[in-house]
Amino acid sequence: MKRPRAEVWREARALLWSYRRGLGIGFALMIINRLAGFVLPGSAKFLIDNVIGQGQTGLLVPLVLAVGAATVVQAVTTFSLSQVVSVAAQGAIMDMRRRVQERVTRLPIRFFDGTQSGVLISRIMTDAEGIRNLIGTGIIQLVGGVLTAALALGVLFYLNWQLTAAILVFLLLFGGAMALAFSRLRPIFRERGQLNAEVTGRLAETLGGIRVVKAYRMEAREQRVFSEGVERLFANVKRSITGTSAITAFATVIIGAVGVLMILFGGRAILADTMTLGDLVMYVAFVGILAAPVIQIAAIGTQVSEAFAGLDRIRDLMAMTTEDDEDKDRESLPRVEGEVVLENVHFAYEPGVSVLKGVSLRAPAGTTTALVGSSGSGKSTLVSLIMAFNRPTEGRVTVDGRDLSGVKLGDYRRQLGVVLQENFLFDGTVADNIRFARPDATPEEVETVSRLANADVFIKGFPNGYDTVVGERGIKLSGGQRQRLAIARALLASPRILILDEATSSLDSESEALIQEGLQQLQLGRTAFVIAHRLSTIRSADQILVLEAGKVVEQGTHAELFARGGRYRDLHDRQYAWEANAFVNPGEDYQPTPPEVPR
Repeated sequence: MKRPRAEVWREARALLWSYRRGLGIGFALMIINRLAGFVLPGSAKFLIDNVIGQGQTGLLVPLVLAVGAATVVQAVTTFSLSQVVSVAAQGAIMDMRRRVQERVTRLPIRFFDGTQSGVLISRIMTDAEGIRNLIGTGIIQLVGGVLTAALALGVLFYLNWQLTAAILVFLLLFGGAMALAFSRLRPIFRERGQLNAEVTGRLAETLGGIRVVKAYRMEAREQRVFSEGVERLFANVKRSITGTSAITAFATVIIGAVGVLMILFGGRAILADTMTLGDLVMYVAFVGILAAPVIQIAAIGTQVSEAFAGLDRIRDLMAMTTEDDEDKDRESLPRVEGEVVLENVHFAYEPGVSVLKGVSLRAPAGTTTALVGSSGSGKSTLVSLIMAFNRPTEGRVTVDGRDLSGVKLGDYRRQLGVVLQENFLFDGTVADNIRFARPDATPEEVETVSRLANADVFIKGFPNGYDTVVGERGIKLSGGQRQRLAIARALLASPRILILDEATSSLDSESEALIQEGLQQLQLGRTAFVIAHRLSTIRSADQILVLEAGKVVEQGTHAELFARGGRYRDLHDRQYAWEANAFVNPGEDYQPTPPEVPR
């Protein structure tokens, strides 16, 4: 979304005001630096006209001392400017990244469902980097260049106003061309940020799924997709390079034209005795002082334009409504007993395409409700509504009689626990992953829940025990080990409502037996919702819901549904027939199709 220019300028001013102290010191140092820079070219007139031309040798030492002092002042202020402003810029970048990351992590789940993680990483890291041109030396140099050019122009008018007026015409022409160029470049820089984010996002997906890529020999396809992305990025960079090069080339033409004017008008002025040789040398030096900032303004203006484009994208994110914003007007939720009720719930991800159609259920506190059904029946969607990741389009979800739409999500989710089929572990130690929901947990508490989850034995088998680093996504652990750590993590969180999403479907029999013991410990006294892949794991559930096409088609205990001979019995018989055939005839080419009881 392209934001109005006035709005972007307003945000930029607010950002500059936030760092006014560092910028104020920087501007003061810059003014001293630029004024000191006038001493050397200004001394040329006195050296040529007075010392050499009129023999005033007494002025030589003062001139030397003045130039030497000015050089020292320039060196000191240049160093100080870099230190003060660069530190302020890096601090601004740090603060911006922190603010954007905080905002992004608090956005609703539906935002992440439609946005690549690489895009968000680019927003947080790359776009924030660009603001150094607003807070750092970029804006200081831009203002300093304008100030230097203005002072130099004043001196030039004093020396020869006719010649300076002619030069000013060219400079105004150059300024207009730059304004036009920057208006054209800004959309290009904005597009570059978007392209860079897309390419980064795809690259992150490729690297994250490298095992799948290699398993299916899709390296060439991923290379082609990445190549197409970087080619689009390259085309964008070429356009921006063309624009900036055109500005630089135009600046060179302007400087050449100014040189021609100086030779023509300056030569005639000396011949007419309206200017001395010292005046002309000083004039040429100050034209150089004027020309350098003009070129600098062209380069820095491009950087500032790019910074505005990045600020545009960041502010788009910062303007989004977070879950905390939505919680402001909601009521606090104390510790819950855990009764969950769905009343005629409908839900659709896309308008007109219903996923859940009038689902109703009651899960009393402390009971286990199992969800089974074929692929796409709505099991995971139902669970996402219970976790408040999504909101019903019709109907309502209540906990202890209170509508979830009216209570603070933070209060509610602190009472949730989850164990998934593929649990996410962070690249840290075993202990850090277990205490993720409770960073203040003691080592004794961590070991206690590890024993309950049957994880303590394999953890102590590691050379570093609980200090063992698990690797990115827990890659150094087996699937069963990751699951047991996830169970320990959920136990330590001590949730009132528990979600088990196919927690044992991908494990071998030995791992499943160990994990089932941990899950039984985890479910004690808690309201649990279990998405089941293996029906043998849910026989003891207090109630089983069979979903098909977004509707509850059967509901009851295992014994009741089995005796009824309906859809649940069909799923049960098909699964056991498939498992029996696979066990008895493992070498046969043909096996019955396993039942669909996925998510």
